[in-house]
Amino acid sequence: KHYLCGYCAAFTNIAVTFPIQKVLFRQQLYGLKTKDAVHQLQKDGIRNLYRGILPPLMQKTTTLALMFGLYEDFSSLLHSHTSAPELLTRSMAAVLAGTTEALLTPFERVQTLLQDYKHHDKFTNTYQAFKVLKVYGIREYYRGLVPILLRNGTSNALFFGLRGPIKQCLPEATSYSTHLVNDFICGGLLGAMLGFLFFPMNVVKARMQSQIGGEFQSFSKVFVKIWLERDRKLMHLFRGAHLNYHRSVLSWGIINATYEFLLKLL
Repeated sequence: KHYLCGYCAAFTNIAVTFPIQKVLFRQQLYGLKTKDAVHQLQKDGIRNLYRGILPPLMQKTTTLALMFGLYEDFSSLLHSHTSAPELLTRSMAAVLAGTTEALLTPFERVQTLLQDYKHHDKFTNTYQAFKVLKVYGIREYYRGLVPILLRNGTSNALFFGLRGPIKQCLPEATSYSTHLVNDFICGGLLGAMLGFLFFPMNVVKARMQSQIGGEFQSFSKVFVKIWLERDRKLMHLFRGAHLNYHRSVLSWGIINATYEFLLKLL
């Protein structure tokens, strides 16, 4: 049931927040201000607003199903086979779940290409994007794997490790609706914090994954290149972070509340 609840929570979130994510993506990739990114999407037209939604639907629903499901499975497995402290086993379970999620990097890769207006003339849908990448070999599907691995493992450990303590700090829930509100607040706060913390990593990932063919540059090399392009200013590196913060509050609030709601129903 943990897999199913994670899947449904992700589906609900993507359907609601995809247009916001698209604005954010343009800011990450091109360092645009919010109004410029919105204007760029307006020029693309309403037909292209949900262009690229299939990969995140396929990827996010699966990764969140794996995130919640594998975390519970790995936690039980490690707890029954080791005598390590619970904090350590749960942290390791979260890292293992995040590492497993990285197998679905090709979906994140294709989503990046479909959202980048520079590739609009190369392919019109998910199938075509996968077909174009096939020419370059399996490795091409996994551009940006390093930042994804670094992000997934650490963010999972922090999410599952802090979710309980944060909820305990909130006013005690006395009804079903207040439990739902607390789950939304808890998930939203955590998501916003982690989204801000790992924002530069996602900026580098977006740049790496927007390339088709050519040299596979290291994480550090791409980071330095972006840092120099943006005048060595931290503020420019975090362009879009404020929008990401608000999107994360909404996204992870929806995910956590929906997950906990469905978990109680099943």
